[in-house]
Amino acid sequence: MATVYLPAPLRRQTGGQSRVQVPGSTVREVLANLHAAYPGVGAQVLDEQGHVRAYINVFVNGDEMRTLRGEETPVGPQDEVSIIPAMAGGTAVEAGG
Repeated sequence: MATVYLPAPLRRQTGGQSRVQVPGSTVREVLANLHAAYPGVGAQVLDEQGHVRAYINVFVNGDEMRTLRGEETPVGPQDEVSIIPAMAGGTAVEAGG
């Protein structure tokens, strides 16, 4: 089973666990099984069609899944999957000044 790392905001749904073991051979399967085991996590990570929400980044062994094969990226039993919500903020920079 793959090890899925969860950020602090999602850990409430897993009883405080930062890592959970989840079966699946692709990112899609791992996230679907994560949703089945922890529906609160799945609802925050997946949209109504079961796809990763636009503001969620999923990394497989440190590589962002969208730069690999997307949700069809293979996941092996020794792989690490990290779920990272995108951050927003900062300041606007004006031209010329």
